[in-house]
Amino acid sequence: TEDREYLVHGERRFMMRLFRPDGVGPFPAVIEVHGGAWCNGDLNDCQVYAEAFAKSGLLVAAIDFRHAGDGYPSSLADINFSIRWLKAHARELGARADRVGIAGQSSGGHLAMLAAMRPDDPRYAAIPLAAPVDASVAAVAMLWPVINPLSRYRHALRARASESPPAWVGNIPDRHNLYWKTEENMAEGNPMLALERAELAKTPPALWLQ
Repeated sequence: TEDREYLVHGERRFMMRLFRPDGVGPFPAVIEVHGGAWCNGDLNDCQVYAEAFAKSGLLVAAIDFRHAGDGYPSSLADINFSIRWLKAHARELGARADRVGIAGQSSGGHLAMLAAMRPDDPRYAAIPLAAPVDASVAAVAMLWPVINPLSRYRHALRARASESPPAWVGNIPDRHNLYWKTEENMAEGNPMLALERAELAKTPPALWLQ
Protein backbone atom coordinates (compact mmCIF):
# COMPACT_ATOMS: atom_id res chain seq x y z
CA THR A 1 0.00 0.00 0.00
CA GLU A 2 1.00 3.59 -0.54
CA ASP A 3 -0.63 6.94 0.31
CA ARG A 4 -0.49 9.64 -2.37
CA GLU A 5 -1.68 13.22 -2.30
CA TYR A 6 -3.82 13.53 -5.40
CA LEU A 7 -5.72 16.78 -4.85
CA VAL A 8 -5.39 20.07 -2.94
CA HIS A 9 -8.11 22.60 -2.12
CA GLY A 10 -6.50 25.63 -0.51
CA GLU A 11 -4.67 24.30 2.53
CA ARG A 12 -6.59 21.00 2.52
CA ARG A 13 -4.76 17.98 1.16
CA PHE A 14 -6.70 14.98 -0.07
CA MET A 15 -5.14 11.54 -0.09
CA MET A 16 -5.48 8.41 -2.18
CA ARG A 17 -4.43 5.06 -0.68
CA LEU A 18 -3.19 2.66 -3.33
CA PHE A 19 -3.47 -1.10 -2.85
CA ARG A 20 -1.34 -2.96 -5.40
CA PRO A 21 -1.69 -6.67 -6.17
CA ASP A 22 1.32 -8.94 -6.33
CA GLY A 23 2.87 -9.00 -9.78
CA VAL A 24 4.00 -6.52 -12.39
CA GLY A 25 0.69 -5.60 -14.03
CA PRO A 26 -0.69 -3.59 -15.60
CA PHE A 27 -3.80 -4.33 -13.55
CA PRO A 28 -7.43 -3.30 -13.93
CA ALA A 29 -8.13 -0.61 -11.35
CA VAL A 30 -11.00 0.53 -9.14
CA ILE A 31 -11.67 3.79 -7.29
CA GLU A 32 -13.08 3.05 -3.81
CA VAL A 33 -15.54 5.64 -2.39
CA HIS A 34 -16.33 5.54 1.34
CA GLY A 35 -19.79 5.99 2.83
CA GLY A 36 -20.99 8.02 5.82
CA ALA A 37 -24.25 9.71 4.75
CA TRP A 38 -22.24 12.22 2.70
CA CYS A 39 -20.90 13.71 5.92
CA ASN A 40 -18.68 11.22 7.75
CA GLY A 41 -15.97 8.66 7.09
CA ASP A 42 -12.67 8.61 5.23
CA LEU A 43 -10.57 6.32 3.09
CA ASN A 44 -9.80 4.08 6.10
CA ASP A 45 -13.38 2.81 5.86
CA CYS A 46 -12.47 1.16 2.53
CA GLN A 47 -9.68 -1.01 3.96
CA VAL A 48 -11.42 -4.39 4.01
CA TYR A 49 -12.93 -3.94 0.53
CA ALA A 50 -9.70 -2.62 -0.95
CA GLU A 51 -7.64 -5.51 0.42
CA ALA A 52 -10.11 -8.04 -1.00
CA PHE A 53 -10.08 -6.37 -4.42
CA ALA A 54 -6.28 -6.20 -4.45
CA LYS A 55 -6.00 -9.89 -3.54
CA SER A 56 -8.25 -10.59 -6.54
CA GLY A 57 -5.88 -8.80 -8.89
CA LEU A 58 -7.26 -5.25 -8.98
CA LEU A 59 -5.25 -2.13 -8.24
CA VAL A 60 -7.36 -0.12 -5.78
CA ALA A 61 -7.36 3.61 -5.08
CA ALA A 62 -9.33 4.45 -1.91
CA ILE A 63 -9.93 8.19 -1.80
CA ASP A 64 -10.75 11.03 0.52
CA PHE A 65 -12.92 13.78 -0.93
CA ARG A 66 -14.89 16.85 0.12
CA HIS A 67 -18.21 16.16 1.81
CA ALA A 68 -20.37 17.37 4.74
CA GLY A 69 -20.59 21.18 4.76
CA ASP A 70 -18.74 21.46 1.44
CA GLY A 71 -22.04 20.35 -0.04
CA TYR A 72 -23.19 18.87 -3.31
CA PRO A 73 -21.62 18.62 -5.93
CA SER A 74 -18.16 19.03 -4.33
CA SER A 75 -17.78 15.28 -3.75
CA LEU A 76 -18.54 14.52 -7.38
CA ALA A 77 -15.93 17.03 -8.58
CA ASP A 78 -13.27 15.34 -6.46
CA ILE A 79 -14.32 11.82 -7.47
CA ASN A 80 -14.39 12.79 -11.15
CA PHE A 81 -10.88 14.23 -10.78
CA SER A 82 -9.65 11.08 -9.00
CA ILE A 83 -10.74 8.92 -11.95
CA ARG A 84 -8.91 11.18 -14.41
CA TRP A 85 -5.86 11.37 -12.13
CA LEU A 86 -5.65 7.58 -11.92
CA LYS A 87 -5.92 7.22 -15.69
CA ALA A 88 -3.27 9.89 -16.23
CA HIS A 89 -0.87 8.10 -13.85
CA ALA A 90 -1.82 4.56 -14.90
CA ARG A 91 1.52 3.67 -16.46
CA GLU A 92 3.61 4.59 -13.41
CA LEU A 93 1.13 2.91 -11.05
CA GLY A 94 0.94 -0.32 -13.02
CA ALA A 95 -2.74 0.17 -13.86
CA ARG A 96 -4.75 -0.13 -17.07
CA ALA A 97 -6.22 3.24 -18.03
CA ASP A 98 -8.79 1.48 -20.24
CA ARG A 99 -10.06 -0.71 -17.38
CA VAL A 100 -10.91 1.62 -14.48
CA GLY A 101 -14.05 0.97 -12.43
CA ILE A 102 -15.55 2.56 -9.34
CA ALA A 103 -17.08 1.10 -6.17
CA GLY A 104 -18.61 2.47 -2.99
CA GLN A 105 -20.61 1.70 0.13
CA SER A 106 -23.85 3.36 1.28
CA SER A 107 -23.65 7.05 0.27
CA GLY A 108 -20.38 6.12 -1.42
CA GLY A 109 -22.32 3.71 -3.62
CA HIS A 110 -24.65 6.54 -4.58
CA LEU A 111 -21.70 8.81 -5.40
CA ALA A 112 -20.00 6.06 -7.41
CA MET A 113 -23.10 5.48 -9.55
CA LEU A 114 -23.72 9.19 -10.08
CA ALA A 115 -20.09 9.79 -11.06
CA ALA A 116 -20.28 6.89 -13.53
CA MET A 117 -23.48 8.18 -15.10
CA ARG A 118 -22.22 11.75 -15.54
CA PRO A 119 -18.51 11.63 -16.40
CA ASP A 120 -18.77 14.71 -18.63
CA ASP A 121 -21.00 16.87 -16.42
CA PRO A 122 -19.20 20.26 -16.41
CA ARG A 123 -19.81 20.70 -12.67
CA TYR A 124 -18.26 17.33 -11.90
CA ALA A 125 -15.37 17.78 -14.36
CA ALA A 126 -14.61 21.32 -13.20
CA ILE A 127 -11.17 20.61 -11.66
CA PRO A 128 -8.60 20.90 -14.45
CA LEU A 129 -6.04 18.23 -15.25
CA ALA A 130 -3.39 18.65 -17.91
CA ALA A 131 -3.69 15.09 -19.23
CA PRO A 132 -6.31 14.56 -21.98
CA VAL A 133 -8.30 11.83 -20.22
CA ASP A 134 -11.98 11.56 -19.35
CA ALA A 135 -13.77 10.30 -16.23
CA SER A 136 -15.70 7.45 -17.83
CA VAL A 137 -15.53 4.09 -16.03
CA ALA A 138 -15.78 0.51 -17.22
CA ALA A 139 -18.03 -0.71 -14.39
CA VAL A 140 -19.65 0.22 -11.08
CA ALA A 141 -20.08 -1.82 -7.88
CA MET A 142 -22.39 -0.57 -5.12
CA LEU A 143 -22.84 -1.92 -1.60
CA TRP A 144 -26.27 -0.98 -0.17
CA PRO A 145 -26.23 2.41 -1.94
CA VAL A 146 -28.50 5.27 -0.88
CA ILE A 147 -29.50 5.43 -4.52
CA ASN A 148 -32.41 7.83 -3.97
CA PRO A 149 -31.36 10.42 -1.35
CA LEU A 150 -34.67 12.29 -1.59
CA SER A 151 -36.70 9.18 -0.80
CA ARG A 152 -34.46 8.27 2.13
CA TYR A 153 -34.65 11.85 3.48
CA ARG A 154 -38.45 11.91 3.41
CA HIS A 155 -38.63 8.41 4.87
CA ALA A 156 -36.37 9.48 7.76
CA LEU A 157 -38.45 12.62 8.41
CA ARG A 158 -41.65 10.57 8.58
CA ALA A 159 -40.04 8.05 10.91
CA ARG A 160 -38.63 10.77 13.19
CA ALA A 161 -42.08 12.38 13.44
CA SER A 162 -43.72 9.12 14.53
CA GLU A 163 -44.70 8.37 18.12
CA SER A 164 -41.79 5.96 18.52
CA PRO A 165 -38.95 7.04 16.20
CA PRO A 166 -36.76 4.03 15.30
CA ALA A 167 -33.12 4.13 16.29
CA TRP A 168 -31.87 4.03 12.69
CA VAL A 169 -33.14 7.55 12.01
CA GLY A 170 -30.60 9.20 14.32
CA ASN A 171 -29.34 12.40 12.72
CA ILE A 172 -29.85 11.25 9.13
CA PRO A 173 -32.12 14.19 8.19
CA ASP A 174 -29.58 16.64 9.63
CA ARG A 175 -26.75 15.09 7.60
CA HIS A 176 -28.88 15.31 4.46
CA ASN A 177 -29.54 18.99 5.18
CA LEU A 178 -25.86 19.69 5.78
CA TYR A 179 -24.70 18.17 2.51
CA TRP A 180 -27.62 18.52 0.12
CA LYS A 181 -29.02 21.84 1.41
CA THR A 182 -32.32 21.42 -0.49
CA GLU A 183 -34.71 18.73 -1.66
CA GLU A 184 -34.21 20.06 -5.18
CA ASN A 185 -30.55 19.05 -4.97
CA MET A 186 -31.52 15.63 -3.63
CA ALA A 187 -33.74 15.16 -6.68
CA GLU A 188 -31.18 16.49 -9.17
CA GLY A 189 -28.23 14.45 -7.86
CA ASN A 190 -30.29 11.28 -7.91
CA PRO A 191 -29.33 8.33 -10.15
CA MET A 192 -32.76 6.72 -10.02
CA LEU A 193 -34.66 9.91 -10.82
CA ALA A 194 -32.13 10.78 -13.53
CA LEU A 195 -33.12 7.59 -15.32
CA GLU A 196 -36.83 8.30 -14.79
CA ARG A 197 -36.28 11.78 -16.26
CA ALA A 198 -34.74 10.09 -19.32
CA GLU A 199 -31.54 12.01 -18.70
CA LEU A 200 -28.85 11.30 -21.28
CA ALA A 201 -26.57 9.33 -18.96
CA LYS A 202 -23.83 6.76 -19.29
CA THR A 203 -24.90 3.28 -18.19
CA PRO A 204 -21.81 1.12 -17.63
CA PRO A 205 -22.26 -2.40 -16.23
CA ALA A 206 -23.34 -2.09 -12.59
CA LEU A 207 -23.44 -4.52 -9.67
CA TRP A 208 -25.71 -3.68 -6.72
CA LEU A 209 -25.32 -5.65 -3.48
CA GLN A 210 -28.10 -5.01 -0.98
